[in-house]
Amino acid sequence: MTGVRGPAVTLSALLLLSACGVPAQDEPHPVVLPRQPLNATASAATAEPAGEVAQVLCLTRDERLVETVRRSGVPLRPQRQLDLLVTGPTPAEQAQGLSTALAATALTVTVPAGGATAAVEIGAPEEGAGRVVEALAYGQIVCTLTARTDIAAVTFLRNGQPLQVPDGDGAVTGGPLTAADYRSLIDPP
Repeated sequence: MTGVRGPAVTLSALLLLSACGVPAQDEPHPVVLPRQPLNATASAATAEPAGEVAQVLCLTRDERLVETVRRSGVPLRPQRQLDLLVTGPTPAEQAQGLSTALAATALTVTVPAGGATAAVEIGAPEEGAGRVVEALAYGQIVCTLTARTDIAAVTFLRNGQPLQVPDGDGAVTGGPLTAADYRSLIDPP
């Protein structure tokens, strides 16, 4: 009986290993991986200098949203990123035709502990600001904050009350917004 036992144990082991739930395939197939956030840890092939963190800011050019990357020694807090949006483009970014629709706008962001939806308190809009400029301004905020790994959506407040804002198609909403809501305004990379 011991002569039959060895092959039986081997056969049983092979059957158990092959029954892991993954079907066999005759040919390889492509795997589509999700887009990795720009501020995620870089692989050795695309290693950044030690201590540098990529920070995405969404600026504007020709009534379109344009993602730009700035580097810093440490990850920026969400409030600091909004302050940079209000300050506007650097001289090098201005030379590329980039600007901001948020000049002189008062912004305060809060993200509840353990939450992924940021609430942005926004001051009154400039007099005569059109719907496109307004959508660009809100789009800049949403696209910048949701490019972070810790923020998935953004809501807006004025004087502590929920604010109805335009999305990229001009529809007005008071719900949480993501970069996908401004897809029509974002220039392709």
